[in-house]
Amino acid sequence: MDPRRGLSEPDVFLGSGFLLAAEGAEHVSGDTLEAGPAAWERVSRELWRQPERTPSACAGAVGREEGGIQPAVPRSADRLAAVGTMRPEEERPVEGGACVGVSQLELLKLRAADCIDEAAERLGALSRAIWNKPELAYEEHHAHGVLTRFFESEPPAGSWAVQPHYQLATAFRAEWGPPPRGLAATRPLHLGFLCEYDALPDIGHACGHNLIAEVGAAAALGVKGCLESLPGPPLPVKVVVLGTPAEEDGGGKIDLIEAGAFTNLDVVFMAHPSQENAAYLPDAAEHDLIVKYYGKASHAAAYPWEGLNALDAAVLAYNNLSVLRQQMKPTWRVHGIIKNGGVKPNIIPSYSELIYYLRAPSVKELPVLTKKAEDCFRAAALATGCTVEIKAGAHDYYNVLPNKSLWKAYVENGKKLGIDFISEDAVFNGPSGSTDFGNVTFVVPGIHPYFYIGSQALNHTEQYTEAAGSQEAQFYTLRTAKALAMTALDVIFKPELLEKIREDFKLKLREEEFLNTVE
Repeated sequence: MDPRRGLSEPDVFLGSGFLLAAEGAEHVSGDTLEAGPAAWERVSRELWRQPERTPSACAGAVGREEGGIQPAVPRSADRLAAVGTMRPEEERPVEGGACVGVSQLELLKLRAADCIDEAAERLGALSRAIWNKPELAYEEHHAHGVLTRFFESEPPAGSWAVQPHYQLATAFRAEWGPPPRGLAATRPLHLGFLCEYDALPDIGHACGHNLIAEVGAAAALGVKGCLESLPGPPLPVKVVVLGTPAEEDGGGKIDLIEAGAFTNLDVVFMAHPSQENAAYLPDAAEHDLIVKYYGKASHAAAYPWEGLNALDAAVLAYNNLSVLRQQMKPTWRVHGIIKNGGVKPNIIPSYSELIYYLRAPSVKELPVLTKKAEDCFRAAALATGCTVEIKAGAHDYYNVLPNKSLWKAYVENGKKLGIDFISEDAVFNGPSGSTDFGNVTFVVPGIHPYFYIGSQALNHTEQYTEAAGSQEAQFYTLRTAKALAMTALDVIFKPELLEKIREDFKLKLREEEFLNTVE
């Protein structure tokens, strides 16, 4: 599957890479029309790369009239005057003009996409600055500085309230929204956009977290810019950007959950680079273990019988777990390394250390798998006469809870932008990892889609590091940010959608036996 191919059904191209379903898919090239859905991908990319030629929002809609191709609607500035004082719960079609049948909400989505395009150069520079200086978990001081300065300097000056070092040394919080108006003011709807920016040892941004930071920042700018353009009193909406360090090791989001950073958020959004476009992948729950064996050193040739071999214990443990795989569920994963196995061949190793990751589809299954693994570790100690110390990681990563109402809205918006999503069968039967965003979905409804970045390289490889820093990735990253921003606008202006999102959230918590966390 190549996500770069065109749409599966005819569409009409609109500015900012936006597509609306209509009869006949044709590529506008000068005064000629080129048939075929793949043509829309090419014109979208061409216009995106040349912002001076990109029509604003609905201005790019094309129709055929005698004498050539004519813009179907006025530019976004003119259209926004027609939107009027649109409030939440109001999704009215525009009356008159060439955008008949296009709701005001769709026009606002186009404006959000425009705002992201207008910031494309700044956003690309942000991503590149993070990519150029990879930093490990909890050490992302450069990335923290780059991101906080980005929001502090976004026009108009002072529009974002930025809190550097928010709860953690390399976390931050940036907020935009109307000030409260009196004691009886309506509580604002709080929408969170998450940024990650830690890298991997030795191979840098091989998971594309520089692009996660960019897509979170871009989506937030799109929503902010769109809402600012509305006339009348400001809507009770607060846009919150959270900088969340240490996803690769430690679980910065879990630290922030425990510090109360997610307490007032209603819905959260982020997106992760991958090899395909998916609104959801079933990221697994994860439990990490550090296993240490203590033996007794002795000369390995002269009197080995005096020693207790800690390396033998580590090797036995490794083999025990390999044998256990025959009785493991197909959805369970166990993988580890021997980190320390001795210092010299002629010394019986008195110390060894292993690190293991245990994964299961649900956090409910982790204790069962953990018990089996720990029995393997203890059996190795018993067989060798060593003592064993088993220590759990700082945090368990929970599985990501799906929210079908949020997915559906995201997919609908993504398809308008030309995103080609993998099938639902592929979603539930494909590979997955683990993320601390899973823990977030147990405290607030959220979406964590995956997006193609122009490369078939696999995550956690040097090739993916290169792809994450490429110009090619920028088109796909900003397209994903637009889809997130458009979905956030659905949440704002469709209260029935927000209610369904909350119902889905409670249903999944009930299935996980975690409902007490929100009641």
